[in-house]
Amino acid sequence: MSEASPSADPSAPAPPAAAPRPMARRVLRHRLMVRLTHWTNALAIIILLMTGLNIFGAHPRLYWGNAGSVDQRERVWLETGASPPWRNPNGWIEIAGTRFDTTGVIGVSRTPTGGINFVAFPHWATLPAMRDLATARTWHFFAAWVLILNGLAWLLHGFISGRLWREILPSRRQLAPAHLWHDIVEHAKLNFPKGEAALSYEVLQRLAYAGVALVLIPIVILTGLAMSPGMDAAWPFLDQLWGGRQSARSAHFLAMSGIAGFLVLHLVLVVLSGPIRQIGAMITGRMTIAGDK
Repeated sequence: MSEASPSADPSAPAPPAAAPRPMARRVLRHRLMVRLTHWTNALAIIILLMTGLNIFGAHPRLYWGNAGSVDQRERVWLETGASPPWRNPNGWIEIAGTRFDTTGVIGVSRTPTGGINFVAFPHWATLPAMRDLATARTWHFFAAWVLILNGLAWLLHGFISGRLWREILPSRRQLAPAHLWHDIVEHAKLNFPKGEAALSYEVLQRLAYAGVALVLIPIVILTGLAMSPGMDAAWPFLDQLWGGRQSARSAHFLAMSGIAGFLVLHLVLVVLSGPIRQIGAMITGRMTIAGDK
């Protein structure tokens, strides 16, 4: 017969009860105005990028100063092109005198039917898909006005609702070196905010959004106006502000490149942090979070 186990001491304290798990809840993350301006902005920027690449293909060189032509070689700082043998050509991009091989993407690419296309950017990156300067310019100007009006609506809503200060502009505390470095490390580790912390942007997100919305997009708009002959006639200070029309075109290209880089990084981070949750919140406005995380 086995030995009986000792009975429990009735005076011993009971073990602590397990803490209840926080209940998930759905909360409002993005208001309707934020969602509408977000998707309108995304569509306008994509159209601007693709039509802009088509327009660039009409004269695939960028200059500093006021004049720009094939005779102004000393002013060129970026150029794309192709080199023989023409049966198997080489595409290239030259930046500040240094040439890089870009065959298949820049300078030389394949048409949808498999032929060779001597254009700055491939058909899948431009709108329209093939070279069509008139259509590209029409769509570009239309999308530019959509971007301007939508941006003004977003900015006005940010002022009135206070979202500009609550969500976009970083606070002094967030700009402290220790806090900034902590956020850099957390992003490098792909440790994304959860729970209540996911309901507001951290410092790197705020700097990125503020940089695009309040710096790069205004630069794109002002340089775009500076390249318009009609606007130059009415407001001659516009191209002088950038040091000439060709400098405005270069600044326009650089600012749009910055916006394109932001767009790519933004999409990558959305995928890594949970695309269904993030995109769903920007469509429905609501996000599911845990109570204390």
